[in-house]
Amino acid sequence: MKIAYASRTGNVESIVQSLGIDSLRIDTGNETLSEEYVLFTYTDGYGDVPAEVETFLIANSMNLKGVVVSGDQGYGDAYCLAGDKIAETYDVPCLYKVENSGTAEDINAIKEILEKI
Repeated sequence: MKIAYASRTGNVESIVQSLGIDSLRIDTGNETLSEEYVLFTYTDGYGDVPAEVETFLIANSMNLKGVVVSGDQGYGDAYCLAGDKIAETYDVPCLYKVENSGTAEDINAIKEILEKI
């Protein structure tokens, strides 16, 4: 399973690198992906989907199988809200919510989830 990811501060990129899975970085949103993938993203602002991720999903949502989202619990109810919004909009599961770049336990849990997809 391929991973498409967006990372502004490096947290999501760190998670993806820890997984060691073939990935596509979303920088502008104009990237394309013609195979099944799981999206890894951060939450922007106060629970928003990053603009480049929204643009990417417009053209690439047909192969989206789920989303893993990073956030900061300091934002309260907006924690990882981008993942919930994407899951609802594209009718896919929000597979995992992770605090910032996660822990070793988070990485192992994400690996297990991805193996089942």
